[in-house]
Amino acid sequence: MATEGSTKAVVTALSANLAIGVSKFVAAGITGSASMLAEGVHSVADSTNQVLLLIGGRRAKRPASSLHPFGYARERYVYSFLVAIILFSLGGLYAVYEGYHKITDTHELESPLVAVIVLLIAAGLEGFALRTAVGEANRVRGKRSWFGFIRRSRNPELPVILLEDSAALLGLLFALLGVGLSVLTGNAVFDGIATLLIGCLLVVVAVILAVETKSLIIGESAVPEQVSAIHAALLSAPGVQRVIHLRTMHLGPEELLLAAKIAIEEDAEGRDIATMIDDAEVRVRAAVPTAKVIYLEPDIYRPGTAPSAS
Repeated sequence: MATEGSTKAVVTALSANLAIGVSKFVAAGITGSASMLAEGVHSVADSTNQVLLLIGGRRAKRPASSLHPFGYARERYVYSFLVAIILFSLGGLYAVYEGYHKITDTHELESPLVAVIVLLIAAGLEGFALRTAVGEANRVRGKRSWFGFIRRSRNPELPVILLEDSAALLGLLFALLGVGLSVLTGNAVFDGIATLLIGCLLVVVAVILAVETKSLIIGESAVPEQVSAIHAALLSAPGVQRVIHLRTMHLGPEELLLAAKIAIEEDAEGRDIATMIDDAEVRVRAAVPTAKVIYLEPDIYRPGTAPSAS
């Protein structure tokens, strides 16, 4: 299942970041590298984010209540939004501040080889975590591009991990370049520039995550191919003449709410209508298994009625 794949990717990323974070802070203390310190804070932010994703996934499994009759699945989106805030504030803004401070008050790096070794090890671990996330995403991505998957995925964890791990690898490259150029030129300002780049990168990723997650919290429809499948399934049910209008909304990553008004024959009787609706629901769930909550309203079609929509 998609949820299990998301959890595996999150746990793998968390394990890698905990080990990476400790080594980065040790290396930052030895070398005095600002980019290494920024990367250490980045790992702390990522680890915090992954814990939040796990908490959100666990809380989302609570059963529905009278106060929340559709359940708590959307809580996963709320925790993903918190991830964006933490990445922006703790990771991005801190790195920008540290980079500015390093540029305006440079200090020579000590034992830069330690920083290089730690960064290379971190890159290997981050690469493994990213590979795991890519493998899990490929199970559900289909033919969509990576950009399309991040934009259209209703599962918040995998896009978050993909973006975080990709940003982590790029941030490590910036840090390597900063340390390397500082050693080659004898000018530690390059370390500060690298730190600034890491901060700007994290801010950009955080903004992307915030925008996409906000849309999920507000409520997004099913993806177009699912809408088409639902429409076709309704029309395949005996007695359904047309779909007058169709509305969908995700209650959670794997739970879709569907409400539709369907046109039936004018002389249809109550028992036949009930049987037809039951049959239509079975067909929809077979076509789109995530359509868990379905409300169908039978009506007589009249020209000029609002067209079908998602």
